[in-house]
Amino acid sequence: MTEHNTKLTSAEIACIWTAYMNDSMSKCILGYFLKDVEDTGIRPIIQYAYDLSFTHIEKLTEIFQKEQLPLPNGFSSDDVNMEAPRLYTDTFMLEYIGHISRAGLIAYGGFISMSAREDIRAYFTEGLKEVSSLYNKGANVSLSKGLFVRAPYISYGSETDYVDSKKYLSGLNPFSHKRPLNAVEISYLHMNTQTNIIGGSMALSFAQTSPTKDIQKWMLRGRDISKKHIKIYTNILADNDLQPSISSEVAITDSTVPTFSDKLMLFHMGILSAVGTGNYATAASASQRSDLILNYERLSVEIAQYAKDGADIMIKNNWLEQPPGTFDKEKLAKNKNQKS
Repeated sequence: MTEHNTKLTSAEIACIWTAYMNDSMSKCILGYFLKDVEDTGIRPIIQYAYDLSFTHIEKLTEIFQKEQLPLPNGFSSDDVNMEAPRLYTDTFMLEYIGHISRAGLIAYGGFISMSAREDIRAYFTEGLKEVSSLYNKGANVSLSKGLFVRAPYISYGSETDYVDSKKYLSGLNPFSHKRPLNAVEISYLHMNTQTNIIGGSMALSFAQTSPTKDIQKWMLRGRDISKKHIKIYTNILADNDLQPSISSEVAITDSTVPTFSDKLMLFHMGILSAVGTGNYATAASASQRSDLILNYERLSVEIAQYAKDGADIMIKNNWLEQPPGTFDKEKLAKNKNQKS
C-alpha cells in the first residue's frame, strides 16, 4: 500500500502547481463566457467547464494545504471585468472549449505519467475522465449545429503498402516532385491550422481590449504569426488538392472595453504558445516529408521567441509567478560565509 505520509516529488509539485494556475485562469474566462452565452445548447457546455474548474481549484487547494505548500496566487475575480460587454460569440466559446479540452487531454495524461503517489494519480485520472467528457459534450453539440470542423477527407486505400524508396522522405528540393501527403501528415496540418485560428482570434481580442500599448503591439504580433502559419499549412494542403477546413463561424465582437487583466492575457498567450510548440514538435516527429519537418522546426523557433518576449513583459511588470523550485545551494553557502 502507498504510504500517505510520502512527500510530493518535484514532478508532482510541478503538476499540481500548473493545474492550479491553469484552472484559476480558466475559471475567470469561463465565468465571463457564462455572463454572455445565449445559445441553450452551448450554455450547458460552458457551465460544465466552469464547474470543473471551480471543483478542481477546491481540490487542489486542499492538496496544497495538506502538504503545507504555499498556494499559488494564480488568478481571481480581480483579473476579469464582469461588467465588460460581450467580446466573444457563442460559437467562438464552443470552439474555445474544444481547444482547451484537447489541450487538457494531453496535459492530464502527462500529469498522470509524471506522478507516483496514488492520491495524486487518482486526482489526475479523474481529471482526465472529466476533460474527456467535456470534449465529447462539446464535440456533440458542435456536430449537431454543423460547426465541427473536420479534417479533410481522403479516399480509402485498397491495400497495405510499404515505403520502397528514400525519396518518400524527401521534399526540400524545389525542383523535384514532392510525394502526396499521407493521412498522418494531413491530420497534423489540419490540427495546427485550427489551433492557430483560435490562437490568432484570442490574440486579436486581447489586443483590442488591452489598455497597454506594448501589450497591444505584442498581441497583434501574435495574431500576425498565426495568420502566417495558417497560410503556410493551408497552402501545403491546397498543393495536394485538399480543401482546408476553416470555420467562418468563429468570431469576436468589436468591443474595446478592458475585459481581462494584462497579466491574465499574457499568461494565457504563454499557454497557447507552449501548446503550439508542443503540437509542432509532435507533428514534426510524426511527419515523414523533410519539408514539413523543417517547417515545423523553423516555425517553432518563431513561437518560442514570441513567447520569450511575452515573458519579458511579464517579468518587467512583476506578473510572472515563479513555480516552486530548489534552493540555490551555492548562494546559501556564500550568504552563510558572509554572516560568519
